[in-house]
Amino acid sequence: MQKARSILVTGGAGFIGCNLVRRLLGRSAECLAEVVNLDSLTYAGSEANLRGLEDNRHYFVRGSVCDAALVAEMLRRHRIDAVLHLAAESHVDRSIDGPAPFVQTNILGTHTLLDVALAYWKGLSASARDRFRFVQVSTDEVFGSLEPDGEAFHESTPYAPRNPYAATKAAGDHLARSYGHTYGLPVIVTNSSNNYGPRQHPEKLIPLILLNALDGLELPLYGDGLQVRDWLFVEDHCVGLERVLEVGLSGESYHFGGDCQITNLELVETLCVLLDELRPRTDGRSHAEQIRFVADRPGHDNRYAMDIRKAQRELGWIPQVALAEGLRETVQWYLSNRHWCEAAGVSAGTRRRQGLATC
Repeated sequence: MQKARSILVTGGAGFIGCNLVRRLLGRSAECLAEVVNLDSLTYAGSEANLRGLEDNRHYFVRGSVCDAALVAEMLRRHRIDAVLHLAAESHVDRSIDGPAPFVQTNILGTHTLLDVALAYWKGLSASARDRFRFVQVSTDEVFGSLEPDGEAFHESTPYAPRNPYAATKAAGDHLARSYGHTYGLPVIVTNSSNNYGPRQHPEKLIPLILLNALDGLELPLYGDGLQVRDWLFVEDHCVGLERVLEVGLSGESYHFGGDCQITNLELVETLCVLLDELRPRTDGRSHAEQIRFVADRPGHDNRYAMDIRKAQRELGWIPQVALAEGLRETVQWYLSNRHWCEAAGVSAGTRRRQGLATC
């Protein structure tokens, strides 16, 4: 029987990370020995995301991927044989206002993690080295903006980032690939489209729209709202990352997307229709009346779309949750978990001051 994996997840208290940790811990002890969860608990990571994870195979460590000594100790102590690197600064608007934290975490943090992982990997036995994987989890934004009739991003699409967040993620991806090509570290890079679902920080588009609507605030949309995005339910993304660990090949890249392109305006209108059904306004009017168009942000990308055929072919992965189903589940989760937003530190007053969502 193959040895059960010990996995290090960085950023495991964030949106995608906590959903991934929960999914991994649902696997049997024969497949998964333990998950070591490293998160610095910045604004986007919350201990509220980890409630209920008292499983004796989950070890949470508060700390930074820039702390080489801490990372080295975790790898050694827990005999880690796979790293899923999700820790990142990820809010485009914040990166425009102040790029420095993005450079620190997304570039220098990734470099530190790669350096420590390489030294650790070199000290493993031959069989353990063959088993080890370093998965760099990235975004579709590194590829830039698509024209309305442009073909979807595929694994050979050149990188062309257009904002500081995307540029720092691209740099981290390039570093990861370089450690594979130069030193032989078994690296896999994944890129996904916009994720949505439970426990997403309320500064992101879908939760911000939902919570603003419920609080009677404006629903801000950049420009004309016609920017096109491909939406992927977070659980489908987590399944894809599991498949990468199981059958993904070292040195390869894989794309994950929902195969569902929609404008930001259409998305917000759909959310309003769901809220009109599930939590109607007391005055009987539609939540869509709260939509407001605001000045566009600098360098706003017009369209993203992911070609997921390689993941389908080589990983046996396809998205299972249709957008209509996933949005309904997401709306119902936020309606049932208003307390979570306060625990995450985002009040209605904070959202009123911040105003905008990234997308």
